[in-house]
Amino acid sequence: MDLETIDYSVSGRIAHIRFSEPDRANAVSPQFAKDLRAATLAAHYDDDVRVVLITAEGKVFCAGGDLKIFAEAGDTLPHLAADMLVDFHAAIYQMHRMSKPVVAAVGGAAGGAGMSIMCAFDMVVAAENAKFTMGYTRVGMTPDGTSTYFLARHVGLRRALDLTLTNRLLTAGEAEQWGLVNRVVPKGEADAAATELAEMLAAGSNFANGNAKRMIYEGFDSSLEESGERESHMITAAMGMADGQEGIKAFAEKRTPDFQ
Repeated sequence: MDLETIDYSVSGRIAHIRFSEPDRANAVSPQFAKDLRAATLAAHYDDDVRVVLITAEGKVFCAGGDLKIFAEAGDTLPHLAADMLVDFHAAIYQMHRMSKPVVAAVGGAAGGAGMSIMCAFDMVVAAENAKFTMGYTRVGMTPDGTSTYFLARHVGLRRALDLTLTNRLLTAGEAEQWGLVNRVVPKGEADAAATELAEMLAAGSNFANGNAKRMIYEGFDSSLEESGERESHMITAAMGMADGQEGIKAFAEKRTPDFQ
């Protein structure tokens, strides 16, 4: 792939997507959106990939939309943004719907679209110096990046409204308390901690992890009965598969399972 704003590689069953424009604060631009969509599609269709790991170079994870490009667009901005959001949102849809867990390391600030996309990841490790803000209404904009779907699911409606309308700045500790990130680690250790988490998931059962991810998201919007029926179907399917049988056998034999 010919990517300009993102580095992509695969190793140890993990697809590494790294935002690589620290001089532009890894801002979301038309090129960034195209690159992210290409990278997520590559990860989805690669059978060797079990987990997607997202990191960023520099002190800022992602500062949101590239306001410099937006300002230069003038009257053509609505067209430019509409075209960009086709790719940007498609990348997020792909990450959400793929059966592979998406883990991210946020080592610095995440604002605007950077915070929005962070909300769409399955698991987030944040450094203690990380900070989070929506920032849209501060510049007369409304949210994008699917944050209006994910944010309230993580923190609740009142907190989502607070974050969106007041643009309050959350520390990493507050983000963890609110359920916006999974865990907080010391400054400079987010990448390593997220990599360790991704490696643990990559060593697990692809069938179990992928379908558990899908069931959690689908269960959030389902009735009790629908969730129960989905669970019955999926766990019995797992019991008939090699990974499920290996997992049960390994537990009984008190050893680490060897999932294939």
